[in-house]
Amino acid sequence: MSSASSAVPARSVRWSGDEFGTLTLIDQTLLPVEFRENEYRTVEEVWEAIKMLRVRGAPAIGCAAAYGMVLGLQSVAQASREEFNTRLAAVADYLAGSRPTAVNLFWALDRMRSVAEAEAALSSSSMLARLLSEAQAIEIEDREMCAAIGRHGAALLNAGDGVLTHCNAGGLATAGDGTALAVMFAAAAEGKQIHVYADETRPLLQGARLTTWEVMQRNIPVTLICDSMAGWVMKEGKIQAVITGADRIAANGDSANKIGTYSVALLAKAHNIPFYIAAPSSTFDLAIATGEEIPIEERKSDEITHGFGRQTAPAGVDVYNPAFDVTPASHIAGIITERGIIAPVTTENVVSMVQR
Repeated sequence: MSSASSAVPARSVRWSGDEFGTLTLIDQTLLPVEFRENEYRTVEEVWEAIKMLRVRGAPAIGCAAAYGMVLGLQSVAQASREEFNTRLAAVADYLAGSRPTAVNLFWALDRMRSVAEAEAALSSSSMLARLLSEAQAIEIEDREMCAAIGRHGAALLNAGDGVLTHCNAGGLATAGDGTALAVMFAAAAEGKQIHVYADETRPLLQGARLTTWEVMQRNIPVTLICDSMAGWVMKEGKIQAVITGADRIAANGDSANKIGTYSVALLAKAHNIPFYIAAPSSTFDLAIATGEEIPIEERKSDEITHGFGRQTAPAGVDVYNPAFDVTPASHIAGIITERGIIAPVTTENVVSMVQR
């Protein structure tokens, strides 16, 4: 199922072959010490990859889930369309149970369901090929959205800016250049000579393990800091902007992102530093009015008490481990989307941008 490589692949989410092909993902749990690509042949393997954060980041999860549906339907390609539809519903429901917060997961699954419902006359084998085509379209669109987010967001940064980011919202989290990191990559490509500051992002250290790795691959200056250092680094004048990604955005602009993002937004507001969210339109959930309705995933206690296999807390201690928090729209200077920048962040402006 696995293959090691010394070179960074062109894409973090990759399908090989026709509708009976395989999905390849980078195992992000091994970075930065080891670069390894895993090949997936079953929907169960994809579910495990999403659940265990081998693939992570809302857009990448959406892409992986769409391809996971294709894998899960390969076994019924010669069955009746009724059997195919029954299996499709089961596979979609199964994948939906992998992680609760990233809305792109449900968006991608619903999009695949809608295609199947709209083309009910196709045979099972033709439907499987059509679903692969849709999954590939989701991936291509994500790459294009990343590029557009980068172009729009780069205009917000000035030459020499220090830019703080939290967690990982780069190519590893998407099918393209990322969301928050796409802005920084685009600004650097324009010659603005920015300096990236990356929070380590406890407890799973996505900033330390993934963001610094990605930024170093682009030869952009990057400095790693502990989460607790962000306020002091801001006070020292090293940070001129904060940009993070998001996993779900409510209709009013309240944004769920990796735990610790809310604290960074509060610190940015206290230091009069603009805090931006970068996310594609697929991350917005207009069915949710405010962030109060966003479900927050809670993860296992051993991620905190036994981080990366080493015990760092007393046995039996009570642990609270929410994976995400919600930053209110009032703390967000703008949301950078592939369609433009939402500012000020209001329900009216969000709906206008997302639905246009």
